[in-house]
Amino acid sequence: VAREVHRLSGRTGALQAINCAALPANLLESELFGYKKGAFTGATTDKTGLVRAAHKGTLFLDEIGDMPLEAQAKLLRVLQEREVVPLGSTVAQPVDVRVVCATHRDLEQRVAEGTFREDLYYRLSVVQVELPALRERAEDVPLLVQAFLDEFARRNFPDDLAKRFTVAADAMTKLKSYPWPGNIRELKNTVERGASLGDGPELGVRDLLPSSQKTPAQPLPGGNAEQFVEDE
Repeated sequence: VAREVHRLSGRTGALQAINCAALPANLLESELFGYKKGAFTGATTDKTGLVRAAHKGTLFLDEIGDMPLEAQAKLLRVLQEREVVPLGSTVAQPVDVRVVCATHRDLEQRVAEGTFREDLYYRLSVVQVELPALRERAEDVPLLVQAFLDEFARRNFPDDLAKRFTVAADAMTKLKSYPWPGNIRELKNTVERGASLGDGPELGVRDLLPSSQKTPAQPLPGGNAEQFVEDE
């Protein structure tokens, strides 16, 4: 979704992305805001940072709900002032960047808990797009399955343009009825495993569903929807 928002935006800069839950606070800040040579031990050269690298483009902050509070404060300043100060510098650099964020957290709850800044939440929460869990949009499964199969074929059989996998009707029915607790990532892994190990080119139930999944489980309560918010 973030890639499509960027592609359709008409912005001329690049799309830069980072997972806010994957890095400790100090590394996250240096990746986002950059630093000057000598700012800390090991900073042997200047680093631009993803915010400035996304100038005139889009910055995608995945898992924004897990961003450390220190980084949240600096991000808020970037959004308000439209400028970034690299670590070790006193000179602000102007930036023009669209920020798109994703989270599986309840941000309002995290605000109440004191783990997410209220001012940042309202600064980011301009347009919200909720992505329903895959089990809530079974009509998307056939399209996704074929897209993953075509991608697998292009990657593994680049010289055979006629190579194309298909899915038997009964197997597709099983795929559509399965609740996919792992969402689209689980579907993609299942499809790639079937294409790798199946007899193909038509993949059946045995190829696509391991024994533990042949009887679809009941859908899990609640949702594992991702929520996207963007700030222009």
